[in-house]
Amino acid sequence: MPVAIDGPDFVALQVHDVEAAAVFCEKHLGLRRAAVSPPHAVVFDTRPTPFAVRALMPGVSLADTTRPGLGVVIWFRTPDAHALHEQLDAAGVKILTPMADSPFGPMFSFEGPEGYTLTAHGG
Repeated sequence: MPVAIDGPDFVALQVHDVEAAAVFCEKHLGLRRAAVSPPHAVVFDTRPTPFAVRALMPGVSLADTTRPGLGVVIWFRTPDAHALHEQLDAAGVKILTPMADSPFGPMFSFEGPEGYTLTAHGG
């Protein structure tokens, strides 16, 4: 029988400016840095799956695309999607899709660090 995976165990966005991306996540998403991060990344204390922003992996260039992460959808759970939407909009964060109902509660997408599309849902 083939070995199977359990599911995502760690999610990281590759970025040019790790510190600026980390500050975005702290300021606009309320994420807190984990106690330990490797030198090339900032890991956040998210559960159940750790999330990080990290330096580009060797051989990777985001100059090849104007939309990093195109084709990948990352959803973040929040207790109040409407309040987060208002908070991000007031802070000038670009909202990419309007608030809508989904099977996972209200949801919307916004532009995250370095142009990544991120989606928030819940509450």
